[in-house]
Amino acid sequence: MVLFSLVASHSDLDLETVARLSAGAAAVSADITQGGNDVAGLVTLATCNRYELYAQAPSADHVESARSSIVAAISSRTGLAESEVSAALATHVGPEVPRHLFAVSTGLDSAVVGEREIAGQVRRALSSAEEEGVTTPPLVRLFQAAAKTAKDVGAQTALGRRGMSIVSVALDLAAELQEAPPEPAVTAGPHGAPQPGTARPGPLAGKTAVLFGTGAYAGAAMAQLTQRGCTNIFVYSASGRAETFTASRGGTAVDDGTLAAAVAQASLLLGCSGSDHKITRDELASMRQESSGQLTAIDLALTHDFEPDVAELPGVDLLTLETVRQAAPAEQESTLAEAAALVAEATAKFEQTQNARALDHAIVALRKHTMSVLDDELAKVRKQHGCTAATAEVEFAMRRMVKQLLHIPTVRAKDLAAAGDTESYLAALDVLYGLKVSPEVIGSAVAAAAPAGPASAAQAAHHGAASA
Repeated sequence: MVLFSLVASHSDLDLETVARLSAGAAAVSADITQGGNDVAGLVTLATCNRYELYAQAPSADHVESARSSIVAAISSRTGLAESEVSAALATHVGPEVPRHLFAVSTGLDSAVVGEREIAGQVRRALSSAEEEGVTTPPLVRLFQAAAKTAKDVGAQTALGRRGMSIVSVALDLAAELQEAPPEPAVTAGPHGAPQPGTARPGPLAGKTAVLFGTGAYAGAAMAQLTQRGCTNIFVYSASGRAETFTASRGGTAVDDGTLAAAVAQASLLLGCSGSDHKITRDELASMRQESSGQLTAIDLALTHDFEPDVAELPGVDLLTLETVRQAAPAEQESTLAEAAALVAEATAKFEQTQNARALDHAIVALRKHTMSVLDDELAKVRKQHGCTAATAEVEFAMRRMVKQLLHIPTVRAKDLAAAGDTESYLAALDVLYGLKVSPEVIGSAVAAAAPAGPASAAQAAHHGAASA
């Protein structure tokens, strides 16, 4: 069993390329896991600025074949040449897989370092894969370890305590671009101090916003707008989910017929949908009609909700993910070092745990062999002495003795596996017991332990046939 990942993110590519690669991510995942290939399991992490696929192959020899299957599926769904897809996806194998995912989940690899949303996105990626029945036990352990690492970094360092996120940085920039609101009236208390409980409104108080999208990202944007005092929020969804979204989160749903009127009132437009249709300069000008107020359009969708030419309109500013990335404040060096150290520690621990499980099937084979010999001997005892109390005492003593004899070989197996030396143990089983358990058989057994599901069942059958 080998875990590997294919990564396309803002760190190495422009966001347009990342968006093109991630188009139809759900369909790509289905194609990969339903096809007869060497991909035993898959978890897809697709966010506003990254597209990452975490996969399992039966062995190191199968990684290249599994990678080719993934590249071919992405090429088929996006229309990009396989050579272009292959060149854009960085491949991680071995310790680089958990190291990268743990850095991602903690926000160390985010456009806004320490952002909060990414940990939830990592958790949801695993949940989606589990619901589809396309994950495997090693992948589940990998993503659970990533979630724990994110929690540990949040609890033990200052990373993320400022509550920064892509949305919050974008709204900070928008607030700077908007005209300063008039000083609000504050009820005076004794000695001229403000009356307790009468806090000043936030910088976006009194502003009208139109939110495009109803996904998790839009939910984070809605929460940020509300926290900043923006109470007049319209929500538009091309897929018709605005009513459901506003029913649980507040705001007012608008549709194609009422969208223009909402935009005409707005000071803020937040694009979080990434729909196929992008609002153009002419469309926005038509919606605004005679409005001359300051308008800030924030495009947080990877595939964009606004065409770049909207920024050419008088009084309109356009903020994009790239703008936000450049404007995000840097975390202190000491905080980053602490977080990186925790990620390194978690990576080492995960690798050690994974290695320790590498000989599980060999341990099972030894136990099965030993217990088979024991059962044969006990059968002889029962045949000679019958099912008497003495026979029961002999059976109890023999089973206890065998259990003790197996203890040291089991412990040694886990120690050797954790140290990465599986060959010594396998050789010893062959020499001492005549048990031949190859690394490929071990890998296949681990892969076969995947949760039952339509895709995983087909894959187990495929790999079982291949092993035979």
